[in-house]
Amino acid sequence: MDYFMKSKTERRINMRSIFLVLFIASLFTSCKVENSTLFVEAENFEEKGGWLVDPQFVEQVGSPYLLAHGLGEPVKNAKSRLTFVKTGRYHVWARTMNWAPGKWEAPGRFKIVINNHELETILGTEPGWTWQYAGSININEKNTFIELRDLTGFDGRCDAICFSTTKQIPPNQKDELRKWRKEQLNENETPNQSQDFDLVIVGGGLAGCAAAIASAEQGLNVALIHDRPILGGNASSEIRVHTLGITWYYDRILKLINTEHYPNGSPEAIKDDIKRHKNIEKYQNITLFLNWRAYATNTSNDSIISVDARHTSNGETIRFTAPLFVDCTGDGWIGYWAGAEYMYGREDSLKYNENWKKYGELWSPAKPDNRVMGSSVLWRSVDAGKPVNFPKVPWAMDIAKTHAAINGEWYWEFTRDDLHQIDDAEKIRDHMFKAIYGSFYNAKQKPEYANLKLEWVSYLVGKRESRRLTGDYIYTFSDVKQMKEFNDSVVKEKREVDVHYQQYLVDSTKPDFLSEALFYQIDHYYIPYRCLYSKNIKNLLMAGRCFSCSHIGLGGPRVMNTTGQMGAAVGYAASLCTEHKASPRDIYYNYLEELKYLIINSNKNKL
Repeated sequence: MDYFMKSKTERRINMRSIFLVLFIASLFTSCKVENSTLFVEAENFEEKGGWLVDPQFVEQVGSPYLLAHGLGEPVKNAKSRLTFVKTGRYHVWARTMNWAPGKWEAPGRFKIVINNHELETILGTEPGWTWQYAGSININEKNTFIELRDLTGFDGRCDAICFSTTKQIPPNQKDELRKWRKEQLNENETPNQSQDFDLVIVGGGLAGCAAAIASAEQGLNVALIHDRPILGGNASSEIRVHTLGITWYYDRILKLINTEHYPNGSPEAIKDDIKRHKNIEKYQNITLFLNWRAYATNTSNDSIISVDARHTSNGETIRFTAPLFVDCTGDGWIGYWAGAEYMYGREDSLKYNENWKKYGELWSPAKPDNRVMGSSVLWRSVDAGKPVNFPKVPWAMDIAKTHAAINGEWYWEFTRDDLHQIDDAEKIRDHMFKAIYGSFYNAKQKPEYANLKLEWVSYLVGKRESRRLTGDYIYTFSDVKQMKEFNDSVVKEKREVDVHYQQYLVDSTKPDFLSEALFYQIDHYYIPYRCLYSKNIKNLLMAGRCFSCSHIGLGGPRVMNTTGQMGAAVGYAASLCTEHKASPRDIYYNYLEELKYLIINSNKNKL
């Protein structure tokens, strides 16, 4: 009653006061409402469907990601359960990329499905790795199901998904994203478990496998860490390059892990996978860590104390401690993180080595540069016995142009002066995807290829060269040419030197994704042990294409039987380091004859 007795002016003032109080109260209320966020790593999905976990580019992307590698046919949905802290309306972001941006539709398109409700936005359409807004949805139950639905089969990719009650884009800048990702996952800097070994080998290619066998046979407790589900590196059925080179004193060991001389790209590689795993698993003192990718080293006084590794799917971490480490990563990651000296690119023809002798590098430039041999992506097609369609790939034709092909051999290779074989590896792989899909599409336009079906395309880059860790000796072309036999020769090879270059550099009409080889015939050559341990990291050995050599010096010994010899040699050296409590360098100065004895007798059956 009092309210109606007041004047209109008084009533307006009172109403304004009430509204002001309510507005201020609403501000305080909204400040108290915390943003609810759910962060999901795509590689953690419980069911991958037809999507593949791709961990090759963790250092650049920030994490492994899921890849819809369907060769032009959409793959089965990836699925997982999610648990929300609270229900409500959520904005959904996916970290993804359009790997072939241009005027055409993006090749790798996909959608997100929540509890059978498909969000409208098509993802994978923005260039560069970034967060793309997928839409919003009401989450009515804390336990929810999510799916990734591939639309094309042409390598759509999803790194992570973020649900947020506010429409604020997650951080995307590399350092900020790394920090934010750790916060969301509640990750500690120190891995949640630690394991101790006599020797830790990182990289499960031929070099790593040989190192594990040789050291295990001498009684060491060995950890073999590999970021793939299959051992073998370039020789595995995931890449399918047959092994070349001689086996020398290491014939027995290398026959346990190398391949038959099948055509590159052949599924025959699967048989050698089975043989390789069976033979590694015979050794009770080799602990095999498949799908674990090393991401850091911890050092003290120029020595590695431990290596940290993360599982490529579930994100679990382990710290591996040991007195000795072997870098068989190919890219020299363990040495790089530890601060080891390394080389990259071509030396100039006038460069001098530590003995004041010219490198004498054949095919070398007047000035040093960053050109290296490229990476290959192998592929094959098969006759399906009936006509098979292959979709148009307009986004690939700027690379393939008019080139037509039905399979890919070693010369399907790409490198460029402005691309780094590590930092730009994803870009290089995607360039090869365009070359393959476009060239196959061109071939399919010919009547004689109507029945061909694209049967297999590797999604892993088969690298030839990147970082080369520096040892006490740098192996050069001069050593090959002179067939120099060292007092510490631990590897012998008879294969010719061959160094690759892109065909278009000498013939502008050739595609930029095909290479050619320059050959230098030689009877034999040796590699010294001093090339297989680090110059400045006291307890680091290395084997594989990251051994200590010049660009041309790598041309012959980079093949897998030769790198397998290196692996076996460092495995024996590691056993002597353990026995004598010595460093890898000490083996050269004090125990070299013992190392030679082990190598010469390595063909004696140990099993």
